[in-house]
Amino acid sequence: MDFTPTEEQEAARELTARIFGDLATHERLTAAGTGTDAELWKALSSAGLLGAVEEIGLLGLVLLAEEQGRTTAQVPLVASGVYGVLAVARHGSDEQRARLLPGLRDGTTVVTGAFPADGRIHAREDGLLSGSVEWVPWLRDATHVLVPDEERALWLVATAEASVAPVELTAPWSAGRLVLDGAAGERIGGAEARAGAPAGGEAEARAGACADVLAAARIAFAGLQAGVCAGSLARAVAYTSVREQFGRPLATRQAVQLRAADAHMDTEAIRVTAYEAAWRHDQGLPAAEHALTAAWWASEAGKRVVHTGQHLHGGMGADLDHPVHRHFLWGRQLDAYLGCGTELLAELGDLIANGDPL
Repeated sequence: MDFTPTEEQEAARELTARIFGDLATHERLTAAGTGTDAELWKALSSAGLLGAVEEIGLLGLVLLAEEQGRTTAQVPLVASGVYGVLAVARHGSDEQRARLLPGLRDGTTVVTGAFPADGRIHAREDGLLSGSVEWVPWLRDATHVLVPDEERALWLVATAEASVAPVELTAPWSAGRLVLDGAAGERIGGAEARAGAPAGGEAEARAGACADVLAAARIAFAGLQAGVCAGSLARAVAYTSVREQFGRPLATRQAVQLRAADAHMDTEAIRVTAYEAAWRHDQGLPAAEHALTAAWWASEAGKRVVHTGQHLHGGMGADLDHPVHRHFLWGRQLDAYLGCGTELLAELGDLIANGDPL
């Protein structure tokens, strides 16, 4: 395996880092409150970064997600990249790709995902959907939401067809409660996939597409957590290097060095497991187990790192307006979104025991 970014991936990462560095400042994030920064989203779209996701693949999206996490930039980049661009490009029909990808590339179409829905969405034969999901990230900003039904088929629903109630999360992700009551949905994969009763092989293909999107989402959001942790740790290192106690910088204290070193190792574990899983996904290799591994590290190690980042700021870490607190909120929200460690380990154990090739 080779995690070295291609020239295209590296160029996209550098451009993303520059845009986030210029626009995702503490002052702008404070002014944005809990909403999305529309100017920043427009800048990413105009730079062609949303369209680039299709070319640079999941590993490329993970690299962009890292840069977003470093600044906690309030845009639906990861959500629309994984649930929109990559999901449609990999699993949409030729007609769907031709119709949907242009809007996804230029940012006028924003897709989020109600994953996992755990059988809470029911699809009728006529393609009308019913059910609810308590909270979906970036739903208030989305034009469409990708939902799996109880048979694990993928449906794209315009948010105008759904009931969306605002939900405030730990992190400012413009989340909402999704309620579908006879909403019209479009099966990802084309009309031919929903004609008649599904055959055995067709049902497996549907479930495979759903599992593929779920794995990709876990990997992408693990990449986002790697960036959140890296940003938190960078702030802690900068602070302890100049904050003095008894005439010496805090960074010279062994206890501080050990906490920072542990946080660095945790961050690198999140990053390398996300990279490996993304690389395997892009290469068409089985990646479900690796996605769960990356999600476990992002959940378990991620919360350790953001707690460390806040702790190393001492009293300043308790200031809700301090930039490091934003990393803390994002880290804990990603922990909740990816799932607790015991649940992820149980799913991973079942996957290994059953020999599931997905």
